[in-house]
Amino acid sequence: MALALWLAPALVCAQTTTQQQPDQQTEQQPAQTQTQTAPSTEIPATEGTQERAEVLRQAQLRVKARRKLRVQQIIQDTYTHKYETYFGGGYLRFRPGSTLQHINEGGWNVGVTDYLKGKIGVTADFRGYYGTTWTYINQYQIFSPSISQYTFMAGPTVRFFEGQHWGWSGHVLAGVGHGNFDTGTGGLPASYIGLYSNGNSVNVTAGASVDYNLGPGLAIRLTPNYLMTRYGSETQNNLGFTSGIVYRFGRQ
Repeated sequence: MALALWLAPALVCAQTTTQQQPDQQTEQQPAQTQTQTAPSTEIPATEGTQERAEVLRQAQLRVKARRKLRVQQIIQDTYTHKYETYFGGGYLRFRPGSTLQHINEGGWNVGVTDYLKGKIGVTADFRGYYGTTWTYINQYQIFSPSISQYTFMAGPTVRFFEGQHWGWSGHVLAGVGHGNFDTGTGGLPASYIGLYSNGNSVNVTAGASVDYNLGPGLAIRLTPNYLMTRYGSETQNNLGFTSGIVYRFGRQ
């Protein structure tokens, strides 16, 4: 009897330990199951990210396509006009006499272009230049007479680049010019003080124009150019530029 009482606590402890082990195993199994199933949730998340990235990429492509079409429409609206007219001012570096120094002349410029076929057109151009010369000491006491000259030219114009904001073109024009070199001499013949005599001259010009488009029918133009004149049986090679406004009309 005493032996049974002594062994009873040991049996109760063993039974308690045996019951706890299955409970611990039961608790560990859900934790392991959660740990094993966790990686499977990353696959849908990755697929969702890829789908969102693809949707954004397609949206960007559509925006770019619409922008490209809009730019093409603007270019077409700008350069399908048949006529251009332009006006503004100009500058020319000119030698008024074979023994005199170059002077600066300022003036006006106006013209019109008819685009007969695509990028090829015909231009008529009119200019006037005005300046003051510096002559050497002379017995007539005329040292800074004013002069003027006018040009009337025509020829082909070609567009080289047609963009939304910028356009480039070039032209070669030929015609006739007229020089008034005794405007400020008080009736004295201009040749007496080293100036060329009044008269007509062959004129040839070549220039390259840069247009900045303010809209399909309006632009600002800058044209550096070369102008050849022949006064006094001599050739004058003159450099300058014109600038002004271009107005387009007659859309085809």
